[in-house]
This record gives sequence, structure tokens and C-alpha cells, in this order.
Amino acid sequence: MKLGRAGLAWAAALLLAALGAQAAAGDFDPYRVLGVGRSSSQADIKKAYKRLAREWHPDKNKDPGAEDKFIQISKAYEILSNEEKRANFDRYGDAGESQGYSQHQHRQFHHFHEGFYFDESFFHFPFNSERRDTSDEKYLLHFSHYINEIMPDSFKKPYLIKITSDWCFSCIHIEPVWKEVAQELEALGVGIGVVHAGYERRLAHHLGAHSTPSLLGLINGKITFFHNAVIRENLWQFVENLLPGNLVEKITDKNYIRFLSNWKKENKPHVLLFDHMPVVPLLYKLTAFAYRDYLSFGYVYVGLRGTEELSSQYNINVYTPTMMIFKENIDKPADVVQARDMKKQLIDDFLSQNKFLMVARLTNQRLFQELCPVKKSHRQRKHCVVLLTGEGENFAEVYEAFLTFAVANTKDTLKFVHIYKERQLEFVDALLMDEEKYQGKSAVVILERRNNAGKIAYKILEEAWQGSKEDSFILLDNLDQLRTDPGFLSSETVLADLNDELAPVFLIRWLYSMLDYILDCWDSLFHSNWREMMPLLSLLFSALFILFGTVIVQAFSDSSDSRDSPPSEKEETTAKTEKNDASFSKESNSRIPKKGFVEVTELTDINYNSNLVRLRPGHMNVVLILSNSTKTTLLQKFALEVYTFTGSSSLHFSFLSLDKHREWLEYLLEFAQDAAPIPNQYDKHFLERDYTGYVLALNGHKKYFCLFKPHRSGDEGGTLGSCEDYDSSLHMEARGKSSCSPGSRSIKNKLHKLSFWMERLLEGSLQRFYIPSWPTLD
Repeated sequence: MKLGRAGLAWAAALLLAALGAQAAAGDFDPYRVLGVGRSSSQADIKKAYKRLAREWHPDKNKDPGAEDKFIQISKAYEILSNEEKRANFDRYGDAGESQGYSQHQHRQFHHFHEGFYFDESFFHFPFNSERRDTSDEKYLLHFSHYINEIMPDSFKKPYLIKITSDWCFSCIHIEPVWKEVAQELEALGVGIGVVHAGYERRLAHHLGAHSTPSLLGLINGKITFFHNAVIRENLWQFVENLLPGNLVEKITDKNYIRFLSNWKKENKPHVLLFDHMPVVPLLYKLTAFAYRDYLSFGYVYVGLRGTEELSSQYNINVYTPTMMIFKENIDKPADVVQARDMKKQLIDDFLSQNKFLMVARLTNQRLFQELCPVKKSHRQRKHCVVLLTGEGENFAEVYEAFLTFAVANTKDTLKFVHIYKERQLEFVDALLMDEEKYQGKSAVVILERRNNAGKIAYKILEEAWQGSKEDSFILLDNLDQLRTDPGFLSSETVLADLNDELAPVFLIRWLYSMLDYILDCWDSLFHSNWREMMPLLSLLFSALFILFGTVIVQAFSDSSDSRDSPPSEKEETTAKTEKNDASFSKESNSRIPKKGFVEVTELTDINYNSNLVRLRPGHMNVVLILSNSTKTTLLQKFALEVYTFTGSSSLHFSFLSLDKHREWLEYLLEFAQDAAPIPNQYDKHFLERDYTGYVLALNGHKKYFCLFKPHRSGDEGGTLGSCEDYDSSLHMEARGKSSCSPGSRSIKNKLHKLSFWMERLLEGSLQRFYIPSWPTLD
């Protein structure tokens, strides 16, 4: 009896709701909303809808009631554009979704013993905006807003977007988790968006969301769907996985010098965050993603063994998170901030003031426009002092003098930059006008950009910049005149856009695009709707069918040809002989060196820079260590072992005298301590260590070397010298034992299997030892 009363109560409630919906539907007149008559054609209705939709679209009309009006217009067009719904409305005053409750009772109810059921269309009337969660209103996205603002902004920060709709009960279940995570991630800098699939069907379809609720991530214009359980930990991990994996480098005592020294190569300041968290905080990763074009980021876990020297070097308080930014000087940070609770606004303010080096190198047009903005008014005048210099050690002193001058003259209206003349020829020629007095020398130009088309006003120092005190006084005098005399910049010209020196080559960009496409297809294969995959699958099966058909046809045609004209035994033998000769010729030609001899030069202080320090990228110098007594024997064996590799134009071969340059060699070997432990320098056998037969492969551009260990004569099978397999044999040599000294045969055995080591060198499988800079060869 109680159950029957409960059922009657439910029925009465739903009946009242149905009557309310019917009354609301009776007040809604689609003809009046669109402003057309009942006899209007479909063309007139469509024309009226387009006109009203453009007028009342929320992205264009800022009226508070524009959104509700736009919903009514869409609803009216949905009814009148469908002939069946229009006929129902003309007949019953309703579009057929809720009219005739008694006639359509079977659509809304099942028998109560089968459970309660209702359809969303039963309550579908244009007042759904009142039922929306107010916390999502500020995150609502429209199509034009997404395309014009959200998509470009995804290259600076990731977005977490929720797809929802009215009467979505699963959306209600995830709402508490969504609210909590949205607030937390938004405070860290993650963009939050909500798309209502009922009102923004075009955007939902563009995002590929076919069901609600759906959660997706957007970064760098790429969409990734969330497929796990909606809990806080999974959502945080999902956002973190959206970010590239190489944004922040883990820094310790072993690699901090290399990391900070890369400022010149990367043309960026370097940021270090010292914190006691074992993993990099998500806030720091998001910051690194936002500023990745301007800064390089490193993280120091102060609780880890191996960071004591680093913390002591910069006097770090291990109990308070500390952020340091380094520019041209790696011994002292350019700026420091400490706070117990690092907030996003604090970090943004700190980094935005330190985005550039003191004397940044202009590597592309975007950087030039940021450092040297166009003059907008007299009060906003910005001038750039540009050093036009060469690249290499010969111009190091000139650059250092210019950097010292720039550090001492930090004014907001002045920016100091430099350019490598060889890399930006068009830019330099427009300023120097091919004057001979600047050939092979540096020049300083003071310029002001007048418009975005490249027009500038400039003044060039009359004499070449040598970096002397006199040059500094002349430049300072020119800057004082610029401050008092607006017409000081007397020359004008139009500059071409700068070349993008750091842009990846076309092949690398193509490979990255292919990789992204393959990953998208793989993800779509398991998670996307199969309807969307049908065109791709159809194309794939068509290609396989054509390929398979071609192979079958070719096989049958070949077999028929062979049956028609079998070759004679003599012709078959001749063909096989020619084929074997061709394959042998091809294989041997790949290993035949271009020269008929091995060119081995001595590495001295005269040719040291050209043969090592200034080696072109990709080139290596293979250096044999020998003494005066072993020179002839080792050189003969060395030439025999490396002869087959002299065909490579990227390899150079030299030898180094141990009697002259022992100190230089031992300095290098200190960086290979793990592989070749060096005894204490105060050992009584310090000067007796025998390094003859060692081979070093030196990469001058990337500043690393690989090491070959001499063969020990006691091993029958021999050992392959490499960067890893050093052991106690070195200590035996340190005690002066003549295990390899007596006889030319034992000396030659030191280079046994050097050719196998060379094979591994060309494969890139040897361990590399990096150094901060090449020592001088005195």
C-alpha cells in the first residue's frame, strides 16, 4: 500500500511538470521569435535566422540577455526548419516533443514495477540557462573565442576543458572533483574551459567530443582526451603529462657548470630553483613551458647528496625555496628571489624582468622587435646599441669590453645587443654600406626603429670598436649627445628581416610532424569513434589492396615470362658473375679511403686552434699519444689501424708528444676519473706514468672527448679500448712497470684492436666526457 502511494506521488509530480512544460511551450511562438509569417517559405525562414543569429550571437552582442535570445532563435529555427515539427506546432501549438501527454504517455513512462524513466526532451524548453552550475559560467567557451584566443594561448600554457550538457547525470557525479581541481590548477597557471554541447555543438564537434561528460587537454594547439577515472591525482598527472619532458633539467654538482655555461650557445639566461622537494613542482614546469623561448630552467633538489658544493657556492638556505637567474656571469646570479610559498604572480614578475641577457645576440626578427621596439611617442623612445662583430676567439676581447660597458650603463631607454656579421649579412650590409675600414673588425651602431616595415634612424661610430678605454669614452659621449639632441641619429635606412638562426631544418620539422601524426592515429585507434576512423581505414585498406594486387600480378607475369624463355646455362653463369662482381665492388668501395695515405699531423700550439678549438660541427680529431722513443713504431701501427677510416672527411688524425704536453693531457684525463682514475699528483711515481698508446677522439665544437685504453700485452684475446673499461692496469703503469715498453712488438700491441674502437666511435656508442673549455696547449 505504501509503495502504491509513493508511485501515485511520483506520477502526480511528473504530471504537474508535464503540464508546466506544456504551458511554457504554449507561450513560445517560433514564428514570432524569427519575425516571419506562418506561410513563409524555408528560404525566408533561413534568411531570417541568419540575420538574427548574427545580431544576437553572444560573441558579438554584449547585451545581458543576448545569450537567452540566441537560444530562443536557435530553438525557433530548429522547429520551423523541420517540416514535421512545424506541422505539429501549427496543429497542436507544440513541436511534438511534449504535446498530447495522454497520447505519448508510453514515451515518458514505463510501468512502475520496471522502474522510473524519463526523457530529456520531455523537459526541453528554453530556460536551461537557469539550471547551469554558476561556477562554470566564467569558464564557458564559444567557438570564435576558442579559435581566436584559446588556441593561440595554448602555446603558452596548457588548457583543461570539460564538455558538458543539460541533464547529464554523469556530469553531476564528477562536479565536486572538477571544481576542486579547476581551482587548484588555475592558481598554478593552467587554463580552464567549459563547453556546453547543447549550445556550442559546432565547438564540441570541432573538439571531437561525441559524448558528455568529456575531459580533454589542449597544448600547442593539439587536443588530448582524458580516459581515466575522474579523481584529483589522475587529473593532475594528466595535465603534467601534457607538458614536454625536457622543460626542466635536474642539476647537481657534476653538471651545473655545463648547464650555466650554455648561455652563449642558447642565447638565454639560465634559471635555477633550489627546493627540498624530490620531484620538480608542477608550478615550476608550467613556468618553464610559458618562458621556454626566453629562459632555460634547472632544478636543484637540495636534499640530494651531490648538491652540497652547489648550495655552498651560492650560499643557499636549504629550508626556503630559492630562485636564481644567471646571465653572462655564472659565478654570481644576476637576480635572486626567496619565498616560503612560491606563488605564480611572484615568479612571473621575477622572470618577466630578466627575460634577456645583458647583451643578447639578435638571432631572429621577433627578438629584435622585443628588444628594440618601434618608437611610439617622444616619452617612449627606445634606442638599441648594436655591436656588429665576428664569431670566434679573435673577437672575444672586443665582446667582453662591450659587455663591461653595457653592465655599467643600465638605463631603461637603452638596450645593448650584438650580432654575428657572418650570420646576418643583409642586416650588416645595410648599416655598414661595405666600408673597408670595418672589414675584419667590429663596429658599434646606435639605432632607433621608426616603423614595423624596417625603417630605422641610426648613427655608426666613426672608428672600429677595439674595446679600448678610448672607445668606451667615445661611445659614452655619443650616448650623452643622443639624450640631449633628438636629431643626433642623422642616417636612415630600411633593414631586411633577420634570419632565424635557431630554427630547425626542414627535415627535423618534417620528422616531428610525422611523429605527431602517428601518435594521433595511434591514440585515435583505441579511443576515438570508429565512424571517424572509417575514412583512414578505407584509405589504408585500399593502399594494401593495390599493393597486394600489384605483387600478385607481377609474380604471375614473372613466372609466365620464365616459362616462355628459360635462360641458357651460359647466360645464367655470366649474370651471376656480374652480380657478384657488382656487389663486391659496391661493398669494397664503401670502405676504400679517398686518399692513398694517412695524413697524421702533430698537434702543437701553432695549429691547436684550427685543428681542435675551431673544428666545424660534426668533425673530430683523433689524436695518438706518443713519446720520442715510441714515435716511429706507434705511428706505423696507428696508420695501419685507422687507414680504412680516412675516407671520412669529418675525421682528422694527429699525434701529441707526451714529452712536451703531459700537463695538458693529464688535465683532460681528470674529466674521465670514473673510467681512468688518476693517482694522486703527489705520488712518487707521478712523472713515471706511461700514457703512450692512448688515443683521444676530440670534438672541438661540442667540447667532449672519448678515450681509447692501450691494449695490455698479457691478454690473449685482447680488450677493446673504450671510455668505460679502465681498471687497475693504469696503476700498474703508474708504478713504472715496463709491461709494454720492451721491444717494438709490445709497443705495437698497445694499439691492438684500435680499428674496432674506431667502429664504435663512428656508431656513437662510446662514452663521452664533457669539459667546460679546452685548455691552452703551451
